[in-house]
Amino acid sequence: MQHTEAEPETATEAIAAIAARQSGTERPAALSDSELASILITIGIALEPELDMVNGGRKPDYAIALNATREFGLVISAGLAGVEARLDIAHFARDRARVCSVVELTDATDLLSRFQRTLAYQRMALGIERRALRRLDEALLQNFEAVLALAADVAGMRSDDAHSLHSLQLDCVWGDDEAIHVVSASGATGEAPTRRYPRPIAKIDRLLHPRTIGLVGVSASGMNFGRIILRNLLGSGCEPSRLRILRPGEDEIDGVRCVEGLASLDEKLDLLIVAVAADAVYGLVDEIIATNAVESVMLIPGGLGETEKSREAAAAMAERINAAHGRGDGGPVFLGANCLGVVSHPGAYDSWFIPLERLPKPQKRAQRNAVMLSQSGAFMITRLSHNPWLDPRYMIAMGNQTDLTHGDLLSWFAQREDVETIGVYVEGFRDEDGLVFARAIRRAVENGKLVVVYKSGRSPAGQAGVMGHTASIAGDPVLFDSVLRQAGAIVTDKVEDFDDLFYMAGVFYHKRIGPRLGAASGAGFEAVSAADSIDGETFSMQMGTLEADTVTRVEAILAEKKLAALVEVRNPLDMNPGADDDAHVRITEAFIEDPNIDAVVVGLDPTAPMVRALAESRLRPGYDINDPLSTVHTLPPLVERSDKPIVAVVDAGSLYDAMADALRDRGVCVFRNVARGTRALVRYVEARLAAELIRTNRHRD
Repeated sequence: MQHTEAEPETATEAIAAIAARQSGTERPAALSDSELASILITIGIALEPELDMVNGGRKPDYAIALNATREFGLVISAGLAGVEARLDIAHFARDRARVCSVVELTDATDLLSRFQRTLAYQRMALGIERRALRRLDEALLQNFEAVLALAADVAGMRSDDAHSLHSLQLDCVWGDDEAIHVVSASGATGEAPTRRYPRPIAKIDRLLHPRTIGLVGVSASGMNFGRIILRNLLGSGCEPSRLRILRPGEDEIDGVRCVEGLASLDEKLDLLIVAVAADAVYGLVDEIIATNAVESVMLIPGGLGETEKSREAAAAMAERINAAHGRGDGGPVFLGANCLGVVSHPGAYDSWFIPLERLPKPQKRAQRNAVMLSQSGAFMITRLSHNPWLDPRYMIAMGNQTDLTHGDLLSWFAQREDVETIGVYVEGFRDEDGLVFARAIRRAVENGKLVVVYKSGRSPAGQAGVMGHTASIAGDPVLFDSVLRQAGAIVTDKVEDFDDLFYMAGVFYHKRIGPRLGAASGAGFEAVSAADSIDGETFSMQMGTLEADTVTRVEAILAEKKLAALVEVRNPLDMNPGADDDAHVRITEAFIEDPNIDAVVVGLDPTAPMVRALAESRLRPGYDINDPLSTVHTLPPLVERSDKPIVAVVDAGSLYDAMADALRDRGVCVFRNVARGTRALVRYVEARLAAELIRTNRHRD
């Protein structure tokens, strides 16, 4: 295409020229049709309003948009157009209304594969012959490539003092000439965001593996938060010689040496835990920065930005911390404020202010390999209390992200070889930290990790609660979900789903994954329920077809147990309530060793009289979980030697908690409801397959 001297060669030039003309106008400033045309021409797209047939009965087939979001920076989306695009997206199933991606983490092929799930694409493809469908896909790829090229051009001009593209939406039709036409467009320019100095995240190592720890706010006579933290540090194995208490007028507390203050320290501290009243924090932070006596700081107090009264002072403190990052070695990093603290098993310390007697943390795995990051300390406490088998290596309460953010911590953990799974509770992001977070998810997945994210604050009432809790701003939940799933995370908005998926991610990390399921149970409804639960929102498993050898093998087991006349071997399999422990385990083994089966869900039917499921049996003494022939002892070896996932279901009341707990202690993935366990497996398999595709594409590139 030939350009005159007046025509811009790139989108950057076009937007810069528009911004110059709009100087002094309120931002964001809407783009005129001629300004839109001047931008689009740089990527080979003509604006053709004469083809707009909305008023004539033809609606745009789809819309593609770029939006400069507060959390994620520049985001591309594709989906419904026109009036349909204004419908409440919450009424649509996942990925049906639109799909979204951070522009730097996608390409046209990836965007098309996700766009094909939308109603807009499926409507266009309806009734099209295969050859025409290929041409539609080719035209969409060209359209997506052009818009992504514009996005790349725009991204190059985003600096602290530049105006940039704020939004752009193109309404498109698939014409009779089998080409994509842009029939209408809208958009605006706006100021690029002001960025903070990068945090020196290498110092997170000092935060999590401190050689020396200082404490401020420890009572010498009472049991305040500071004293509880001190007791937890000592109770978690932290040697007193590693600790310093900053308290004038005291020699020692609980056997730990006291010093007058920061100026009296005999060496620079790796970590300082601050547990003083909120109004005393501001001056102390200034002293910490001025003395440079600490590498990392944990701010425990609340009331630092969560209330209207404190927001201005807390914001000013955050600015002073940020300014320190621009000098020298970057100054200390701060965790919190309003944070529960840290449990670092490798760092040999527990700084939570929950007494150990209320929340013991016994090791449940031979090798802890998980991390939990959470803005809410209570979220971690309740998750761990309900399910100690999560057993994270590190547990970090982030509070209101005065300094260190979700993106900072996930970026650091994404590189750790001793971490396999990461669970994150998010209330909201600091400006553009969602972009850092999405990049970190992609890097973590590329490095072989799984990331499970729970997002709160989806409703207006929930968002109000988030602002009052950690002063976070919760953005568009659909955008959040779509962007982070495309980055590679498993995303959920239900607490129980987070529990299930984070637990499953840890248990099955080293197992091979595939889409074909086998299901068996002594309770017929469980076998059927497993089969009924294989369809997810965006992915489904399938019931594997048993090989003839497997059928013969299972028939022999049933004949041995005198159940052959009662059972027809199929998948799913109702093995009859008369099946004992041995039958359950051997049939599970036959299923899991079938080459057409990738995973097995087995109902253990604990209430059946032939199953050794009680902690102690009065009717049949010794016929219980302590018997070496019980499933508790015979299933774990099968689980350990199999390279495929096995989900065991103990669907019964508290009388059978001991059976479920004993199986979990021995490494078996246990659910108390077959449908819940199967649904979790479906989502987990989907995420694992998507992660493997990301890694494959990375190596291909």
